[in-house]
Amino acid sequence: MALHSKNSAVYVALTAGLFLCLGSLSPAVCRTPASLSGLLPPYDQLYYLGVRAYFNEEWEEAAELFENSISTRAALRRARRKCNDECLSAGVDKVSNLDTETGSMWDLSMLDWVQRRAECIRFCLGLSVSRTGQLPVSADIDYEFGTRNPYNFLQIVYYKLRKLQKAASAAQTFFVANPSHLEMRNNIEKYRRMGGVREDAFQDRERELEKHWEVYDSALLAESASDWLRAVERWKECVNETLRQTEECRAQCVVASQGLPEDSEQLRGVYERAAALSLSLLSCKQSCISLVSTRPGRVSPQEDFLPTQLEHLHIAQFKAGDLKGAVQTLRSLLLFYPSDPDNLSNLQLYSDSLEGDSEAQSVGPAQAISEYVNRSLLEKKLLYYGVANLDYNFTDPDLWTPEEVIPESLRGTWREERQKVLEKLKEGEKVVEVDDSGFYAGGPVPLVGVTITMDDKILNGTNRVVLDGVLTQPECDNILKLASTAASLGDGYRGRRSPHTPHEKFEGLTVLRALKLAQEGLVNQSDARLLHGIGERVRTLVQSYFRSHSPLYFSYTHLVCRSAIKGHQEGRLDLSHPVHVDNCILEPETRQCWREPPAFTHRDLSAVLYLNEDFEGGDFFFTDRDAKTVTAKVRPGCGRLVGFSSGPVNPHGVTAVTAGRRCALALWFTTEKLHRDREREQAESLWEADGQSVVKKEQKDGERTGAPARSGRSQGAQGRSKERERVRSGRDEL
Repeated sequence: MALHSKNSAVYVALTAGLFLCLGSLSPAVCRTPASLSGLLPPYDQLYYLGVRAYFNEEWEEAAELFENSISTRAALRRARRKCNDECLSAGVDKVSNLDTETGSMWDLSMLDWVQRRAECIRFCLGLSVSRTGQLPVSADIDYEFGTRNPYNFLQIVYYKLRKLQKAASAAQTFFVANPSHLEMRNNIEKYRRMGGVREDAFQDRERELEKHWEVYDSALLAESASDWLRAVERWKECVNETLRQTEECRAQCVVASQGLPEDSEQLRGVYERAAALSLSLLSCKQSCISLVSTRPGRVSPQEDFLPTQLEHLHIAQFKAGDLKGAVQTLRSLLLFYPSDPDNLSNLQLYSDSLEGDSEAQSVGPAQAISEYVNRSLLEKKLLYYGVANLDYNFTDPDLWTPEEVIPESLRGTWREERQKVLEKLKEGEKVVEVDDSGFYAGGPVPLVGVTITMDDKILNGTNRVVLDGVLTQPECDNILKLASTAASLGDGYRGRRSPHTPHEKFEGLTVLRALKLAQEGLVNQSDARLLHGIGERVRTLVQSYFRSHSPLYFSYTHLVCRSAIKGHQEGRLDLSHPVHVDNCILEPETRQCWREPPAFTHRDLSAVLYLNEDFEGGDFFFTDRDAKTVTAKVRPGCGRLVGFSSGPVNPHGVTAVTAGRRCALALWFTTEKLHRDREREQAESLWEADGQSVVKKEQKDGERTGAPARSGRSQGAQGRSKERERVRSGRDEL
């Protein structure tokens, strides 16, 4: 449909403005006939009644009302989407005549099209939703459901009713969107220990609305394992699911009730009001990508969400040998950034590789992406026109918006704002890293022969150290021999070949397993005891050097060996251990680290003690929070110890082991007694039962005499509860 240039801005905006009468105006403006029988009631009213019943301790009634409010809201969203889809073709026969009419007749034809579609949606909604159910809800109710607070109430209600399975499910659903809610974290741990609560209770009831994030994480996992065929499959699914969720959101914008803008000098006439409503609708639609690209529990969206997925997809397709698919995906990506030199270079590479296959070389972008970009650009043009001519406020959610979309009068300001955003992203919102763990590097090294090789300054970070001389060469040789004899193929407890890469064989051994093998006569008792004693040696060092403010307990100890698989090393781009943080989930795109399951949130200090250096690759490295910028590298060697605080100031990884066998002892420590390593204590008890105690009785519980003074640094992280019961979870794969 071509709009005539002689029409004013408000006249152009009318094309979509009056269309808002479909459902965006309140029923007082667009009257909707509705039968009261069997229609969806207002879900906010049900929620208010549920809150009242909750505070009256009427638990059965509260549970029913909260559940009804949740299900009614979901049903309302489905009804809106259904009506939007069913009425898309209403009045479409009038659209073909618009370009042939002129003057007021164009107005009337446009109004006829809008009116027909409005009547269709009003009638459709009236069949399933009551008039009061179509009214807009308050901002408070939007916030309550956006933060999943109804599930917070439900969790307590079901607990009071002793319906623990349902209580656990409600708790998990709330916690997914509120990962820093410590009380709910504690409640979930308690539910896990309660009888009658099955593991399947801990499911997110809103999971379907966030399916694209589940697929996104699955795609990243497939990439990290170099499983390119699965990565292609998952990235395609992620793109499709993101587009589907975006369409769902846009449909809600069209049909959801909205009030008229407040009266002002610029909104006196019907055209002005229609234009304002039109711009509000378009702005709502544009904001959908921000909503879809924001993880539950996060406050900001992931920038360039769709382009990022397409970038991952074309690389995965190339790795999987699907060059035609890679060309199509890359051309789709170029719709967002048509002059990006890297993408153009990759396209040339793919085209050259397809020499002779003219059909594959000429394949165009995916239709769904092309439609998405074209529609978005048209909407942006109208919105920026409104900003320039109607004083409308619009925040563009995309970084890829081309300059030609912006009116000339706005380009100067737009360029300045865009440059600030790009610089901010380029710098990664870099701030001075402050470690609030309460540890303070620089304490004494209490063992003779151990020297500080690298400190915070050399390692370009906070609470990092490299110590040499922790083991002698004979001790390294004995532990290496123990690993060769006793380590289990796989991760040492789940039997997997490698938790991180198919290019390396992975072997693991715990202190308890070493003891049991020694009792069976399969390994030397002295070697098993040495493995245990080395851990005590490391604890003494890290507790003193990092000036631990409280006793340290072993959280886990794991002897691991990685061996390069012959014939699987050519062209490796993966890591032996991807960049991660030990006690939180690192999100490089936003530079956030979320202290929530499945991360081992109780870990406070980490240490890796190396046993050999006769291998290629396998360097330990620290990075910035972007997981890309390497800040320091450490080459392993016998008796070399890397120690660091386990929090977000110390992301780290391991480069690919491309030849030979790399062995190290990984240890994690916690200040929370309830999270101590029970397997290690079991081994100590078995030794003690044999009359061969390996731990002094006064230190059995981790109590240390003469502990260093408390750090003068922030103690903010020490507010963690010490009373929580230990939650059994999967071991770390390091």
